[in-house]
Amino acid sequence: MPGRGGANPWLPVSGCGPACVPPERRGAGTVRVAWRVFALTSILLTLLPAGTLTLATPRPVRVRYWRFTARCGLVAVGLRLDLVDRRPRGARRIRGALMVANHISFFDVLAVAAVSPARFVAKREVLTSGAVGPLLRCFGVLPHRRGALRELPTTLARVSGLLRRGRPVVVFPEGTTWCGRGAGRFRPAFFQAALDTGAPVLPIHIGYHRDGRPVTTPGYLGDDELGDTFRRVLRARGLTVRVEVHPPQPPAGDRRQLAAHCEALIRPDRRHWERGRPRGYPGLRSCPSTSTTPPPPRWSPKLSRR
Repeated sequence: MPGRGGANPWLPVSGCGPACVPPERRGAGTVRVAWRVFALTSILLTLLPAGTLTLATPRPVRVRYWRFTARCGLVAVGLRLDLVDRRPRGARRIRGALMVANHISFFDVLAVAAVSPARFVAKREVLTSGAVGPLLRCFGVLPHRRGALRELPTTLARVSGLLRRGRPVVVFPEGTTWCGRGAGRFRPAFFQAALDTGAPVLPIHIGYHRDGRPVTTPGYLGDDELGDTFRRVLRARGLTVRVEVHPPQPPAGDRRQLAAHCEALIRPDRRHWERGRPRGYPGLRSCPSTSTTPPPPRWSPKLSRR
């Protein structure tokens, strides 16, 4: 994010900021906001503590419980889930996949967990931020210090170990959040874990909408604090988070080819933004994008592993 440790050349930096989030024209009323706060508090005090009891239950029971809890969390803050699952029926039972997704908000964790609970890799700072930290820890978030190359092998080893045990792991290869109009390049580091373990890669696209049009309200952007994003979502009306799950991809080629292929699968169609943006909303030129970067290499499952 801009202004947050940008001096480190290895630290991902987003071109998105407050200019990407227009003011709400018609927000939720006081009663609705109060109800959402009450609902979220109830989940934190009931469903999350009860989730510890599922540790002694079979895995299918745990998965259903945490999917239900994540969906309740989305409903509590006013986010409706729209799931588009493009996986073949048999592929929906694959365990131990490396799940990769674009990154817009910390609500992405709930959105993905509502589809398939997994261990998440997220920046360490989020886990020490207010009430959100304990909530994310309940969803198995693995802390990672962005830009710290010396710590990367340790984190990769943890991810590889989980994949070998048949546990799904979610990473956000952009390394930071973007508004959804702009997008970052996929960093290839964590794709090495899929190549080393032979685990399939599951690309997931996340987008936030209102009345079928993309919105940036839930974005965790620029100098936003967690509370800023929370307040925008709690005060918004008619928000939907759309989660599109693509078919599993084989761990072939090298990590850069694999990252480029998955990035091409889930990259948003920015032309839709121009068709659907409100009057007076900043155009694409105000938000740096990667549309001018060279296209990813052609994908072939026959590429040899390295």
